[in-house]
Amino acid sequence: MQQGEESGITYDLDTSRGRDWPSVRQFNIFLANRLGALLDLVRRFEKTDIRVVSLTVVETADCAIIRLVPSDYERGYEILKSAKIPFTESDLLVVQLPEDKHPLLTITKALVNAEINICYMYPLLSGVGPQRAGAIAVYVDDFEGGAAALRAQGFTLFTENDLKE
Repeated sequence: MQQGEESGITYDLDTSRGRDWPSVRQFNIFLANRLGALLDLVRRFEKTDIRVVSLTVVETADCAIIRLVPSDYERGYEILKSAKIPFTESDLLVVQLPEDKHPLLTITKALVNAEINICYMYPLLSGVGPQRAGAIAVYVDDFEGGAAALRAQGFTLFTENDLKE
């Protein structure tokens, strides 16, 4: 908590990186829809020791939005900045797939029951954490509520540190 200078009122100055709930940062990368653009992007990551943990492409006629999760957020940020590639960032819930017959149904049902809207979801390319568990990245309209709902139902949520292992 920080003290307000002019009014003496205390207020919370925690930033998005100061949260106490599990999250994974995703880069939303804007590329021209041209031959070789995706190859160039992937090459920038894979010529280092950073793994591309997840990648999905949303294409339009003249540009593409690449949603990419690297194994190391800070280094991924540096790669994109130094290459002057335009991007934004967003938070994802990365949920371990439960060991039942319908893992996606189980996850989506838990979120819908809590009235959390799922905007999109996609799988990770490799297992996460020490057990190399299967996981799905989920972008929701209420991050804090989504995390609380999934935790209350006993789901395992991964953080950026779990991606480095």
